[in-house]
Amino acid sequence: MSENMLGAFMEEELVSQPEVWQRAMEQARTEHLLPEDGKRVAVIGCGTSWFMAQSYAAARESAGKGVTDAFAASEAFLNSNSPGRKYDAVVAITRSGTTTEVLGILAELQGNVPTVAIIGDTSSPIVGLADTVVDLHYADERSVVQTRFATTALVYMLTSLGIDVQQAIDDACGAVAAPVSRELLDAEQFTFLGTGWTVGLAHEAGLKMREAVQGWTESYPAMEYRHGPISIAAPGRVTWLFGAQPEGLDSDMAVTGALYIHTDKHPLAELVRVHKVTLERARVRGLNPDLPRNLTRSVILDAPA
Repeated sequence: MSENMLGAFMEEELVSQPEVWQRAMEQARTEHLLPEDGKRVAVIGCGTSWFMAQSYAAARESAGKGVTDAFAASEAFLNSNSPGRKYDAVVAITRSGTTTEVLGILAELQGNVPTVAIIGDTSSPIVGLADTVVDLHYADERSVVQTRFATTALVYMLTSLGIDVQQAIDDACGAVAAPVSRELLDAEQFTFLGTGWTVGLAHEAGLKMREAVQGWTESYPAMEYRHGPISIAAPGRVTWLFGAQPEGLDSDMAVTGALYIHTDKHPLAELVRVHKVTLERARVRGLNPDLPRNLTRSVILDAPA
């Protein structure tokens, strides 16, 4: 397979993000499917969807819309015996609609707690378990490595909070066309940082690089970076910040010799740029991010005997 054929699905999907975000923004403005303001909400997902849950939870709380917690579906303690952990609604994010841990939680909650599923495949089993379905079929993907479904789901959720994402769409148009520098292609290591709702984006960026490039990547809340992880910053390595910069971080990075990236572009558009970098790094290493090592489109676990 030629280098340009590697990740052909991923390329098609990441490049389409500005277009599908526009559609999701318009859809969210006409629908009112997510929990109302003031409701206590838990948001669940696995892998990439968990990181989008983190971003939505932080954005919803920051917007004053109500208590919002994000959980990995495998570690979600929902409506347990603790009086302090009672949720009015649960939002599940899943591209395939077949993830075992997510389906299990929704089955347990049926008839007890209102649930909303944000999905890419409307023919999946989750449709019969969730009370409400947000249909993002146009953002579904063929590549195992997720790009546009996750970001489209987040665009939908942010728009539902009244957050204007038009700048993200505009900036992403440039991100999908921007060339990838040799310095980024050859970098030994990446660390991604975020603040507030962009911490989830940082974790997602790190996951993309691990999945597609099998590379050494880390991710942290930006204020935590100087509490130890900055020790690995060095020439030939990259530290990439999404969102607001903590005071003095640029000065601290300057003495490390690492490439420090922080721009005025919208954080979601910066994630698209990471998608592009990830694809090209995979290609020059002869890796196919459409079919990454040890991964499948959905994790479906065998039922216990």
